[in-house]
Amino acid sequence: MTVPRQSAAPDENFRPPEDRRHMIRRRWLTAIIIVLLVGVPAGYLVVSAEQSRDSGRDKEAESSASGLRDTWPSQMKRRVFGVPIPPKSKGVAYYETSNWKTSRLFVQFRTTSAGLDLFLEGVGINRAALKNGEITIGDRDADTVGWKFPPSRDWAGASHPQKDPLPSQDITVDMTRTDRPKVYVVSTTTP
Repeated sequence: MTVPRQSAAPDENFRPPEDRRHMIRRRWLTAIIIVLLVGVPAGYLVVSAEQSRDSGRDKEAESSASGLRDTWPSQMKRRVFGVPIPPKSKGVAYYETSNWKTSRLFVQFRTTSAGLDLFLEGVGINRAALKNGEITIGDRDADTVGWKFPPSRDWAGASHPQKDPLPSQDITVDMTRTDRPKVYVVSTTTP
C-alpha cells in the first residue's frame, strides 16, 4: 500500500510577485504621503517666518519714527488707548511712546462737528466737558510731536482721567472752524 504523499505546505511568507501597475501606484502613494508629511509643515514654517519678519520690520519702522506718522493707528491701538477716531476724518497722524512705566499715544485728526461729538462720546465724555480757552496737553507732550497751540486760535480742552488699567486722555480741540474742528489727543496708559 502506498501512502499518498502530502504536498509541502505553502510557505506562509511567500507572496506572489507584485504586478507592475500595483507597484507604480504604491510608489506614487508613498511619494505623495512623504511630500505631504514634509512639504506642508515646511511650507507653513516658511510662510510663518515671512509674516514674522514683516511684522518685525513694521514694528522696527514704527519704533524708529521720531514724530507723527501720517496714517491711522491700528484698530488695536485705538482700542487699547481709547481713541475712537471718527470715520472720514482727515489729516490723521499718530505717534506712540513706551517705557517701563507708561505708554502714550499722540493722535491728531480733523473731523466734522458731528464727528467731534462722536469722538467725545466714544471717549466717555460730551461736548460740555470741553472748556473754552483751555489747552490740556502739556508743553512736554506737545514738544514730543511738535504740536504748537498759538493763542490766536480758538481752543477748547478736556482731561478725562480714568483708573488703571483704563487709559486717560488729554484732549485739545482747535475750534476756530467749528464745522471742521481739529482734535489733538494724548492718551496715557500704564502697562
